[in-house]
Amino acid sequence: MERRQKHRFQLHDTHATNKMTRSLLSYIVRYDSGFAPNPFHGYCTLATCKPRIRQHAQIGDWIVGTGSNAIGIRRRGNLVYAMRVTEILSTAEFWHDPRFEKKKPNLFYNWVMASGDNIYEPLGSGIWRQLNSYHSHESGSRSEDHVTRDTGVERILVSDDFIYVGGEGPLLPAEFLDGGSFEIICPHRNYRRVRYEPTIVAFEGWISSLREFGFQGKPWDWVMRRA
Repeated sequence: MERRQKHRFQLHDTHATNKMTRSLLSYIVRYDSGFAPNPFHGYCTLATCKPRIRQHAQIGDWIVGTGSNAIGIRRRGNLVYAMRVTEILSTAEFWHDPRFEKKKPNLFYNWVMASGDNIYEPLGSGIWRQLNSYHSHESGSRSEDHVTRDTGVERILVSDDFIYVGGEGPLLPAEFLDGGSFEIICPHRNYRRVRYEPTIVAFEGWISSLREFGFQGKPWDWVMRRA
C-alpha cells in the first residue's frame, strides 16, 4: 500500500480568476476499482472512461467523483476523489512518459498494479495495442468497445494535487448536496459542470480542511472484497 501523504493542496490564485474561467466537473463514480481514476504512484490520472470530461476539462479545473446510489453501494453524496487538473497528455505521451511506467497493469502482481490505467500502446496510424487490463475481456483479449471509447478522446487528465478516499470517503457537507447553496452533485449519468466561482472556492476550502492529500482510502471494490 502506498504511503499516505499530508495535505499540500494549492489554493487557487483569486487574481487569476478575472483572467480565465475555471470549472468544477462532478460525476458519479459507478465503478470504483482504482482504475478510473487511478490514484497511485504519486499521480491521479483519468485515462479511460468519461470521454466528455476528458475532452472538455482544462488545466486548473477540478474533477470531483462522488459515490453511486446503486443497490449494494448507496453512497450518494460521499466523496470518492477530487483532483485539480495539473497536466493534460495525449494517450501516446502517457504511454511513453517514464513517470507513468508503473501505471501499466500487471493483473497478477497486486491490487495496485492490477488497477493500472496506462493500457494503450500506440502502433501508428491510429492503431492501439490494448494491454491485459480491467478494460480487456476476461480472457485478456482486446475489447473493441473499450478501445473505441477510451481512445476516441486522446486526452489524459493528470493531477499531482488530489485526494482519493474511495469507498471510505466522507459525506460531503450539506451545502454541496442536493438542494444545498453550493450544490455540486451530478443528478444524472453524465457530468455536472459548475462555473460559479464561490462554489469552487467553498469546495476548495472544505477539501483543504480535511488536511489530507493523495491516496487516503481504498476503492469501493477493495473494501467489498476486503483487499
